[in-house]
Amino acid sequence: MTIIENFNTGTKANPEIKDINLDPSDNIKNKKNIKVLLKNIVESDNQNLEKNINNAYHKDAKLKCFHPINSISGTENIYHKLWLPLKNSFPDLERRDSLIVGGSFHDKVFVSTISLLTGTYKQAWLGIPVNNKTIHLRICEVHQIKDEKIVESHILIDVVDFIRQAGFWPFNKSNGAEGLWTAPITGDGTTFENLDKKLSISSLEQALTMQRSLNIKPESDPNADHNYVRNKLMNHPQKEFWHKKMMWYGPSGIGTARGLEGFVNHHQLPFRMTFRDRDYWKIGHYVELGDGNYSMTAGWHSIEAIHGSKDWLGYEGTGKSVTMRVMDFYHHHEGLIRENWVPIDIVHILKQLDIDVFELIKEQQ
Repeated sequence: MTIIENFNTGTKANPEIKDINLDPSDNIKNKKNIKVLLKNIVESDNQNLEKNINNAYHKDAKLKCFHPINSISGTENIYHKLWLPLKNSFPDLERRDSLIVGGSFHDKVFVSTISLLTGTYKQAWLGIPVNNKTIHLRICEVHQIKDEKIVESHILIDVVDFIRQAGFWPFNKSNGAEGLWTAPITGDGTTFENLDKKLSISSLEQALTMQRSLNIKPESDPNADHNYVRNKLMNHPQKEFWHKKMMWYGPSGIGTARGLEGFVNHHQLPFRMTFRDRDYWKIGHYVELGDGNYSMTAGWHSIEAIHGSKDWLGYEGTGKSVTMRVMDFYHHHEGLIRENWVPIDIVHILKQLDIDVFELIKEQQ
């Protein structure tokens, strides 16, 4: 039996600052509050948009966003650089939450979400031509809360999926299935009932132990070809954590996979063969949350790797070093991990390989 190494997966705590032990009832309160504040922003008319942003964010709040938005500081810039352009492009925008996970990590309090921003595409956004059709923008967020308002956010909108829905495709065909991510199979992703702290701790520990198992890298073995690595991954310690009907929801460009075999074939194998030289834990997660039957982790960045082959997305290996902005949301069901939603900033990774997705789109017009 392979022993999974036990090591710290998160950023180091400041020993001079006491960790927050968030009461479950306060976590429920935070989730309800943030749900309303975010919905008010998305569904504002332009007259009330700036007011609703100020209601949700501290004046000097910081946002770390998907490429090409990247970093924003202050509510005025949040208004002008993120939400006003989105609202102008999708005038009838509405928010549909599918999962809300909250809790505390070290000395900080968080609420994280998976949602769709649905609207009619009326004005160009990010330079992508308008199609006047319904678009579902997949958005995943982690918000740090202080005094009932947001002090810092990490936001990933799946830009590649937006481009796909607008009628363009800059890559080779995805290995997995493209399309909408489904909400949790149990239908309880946005309920606010969990008061079981032990369950929350157990869910997070299961996710972290599975993640630690990923540090076992058969692709690093001598003469490891595709068949060898595939067989090793199918019998990898990770299989002890995944439900037999697991769903892995990946970003557009990779797609969704079902079952361990689909997960290995459609994501893990091409990813591991391309990024054989990688480090998951050099920096560590900035957030790790357990919330009832759900958990989530995220790093910005959480992975450093060398791009070595064309297995992943089909681009010849460059030898370039890349970092990855990643979030993982987990659903723990029937004692195992049943569902895993994984937003990744694909456009940002490709930019580091000198591949400009927006220039590729211009060539298709």
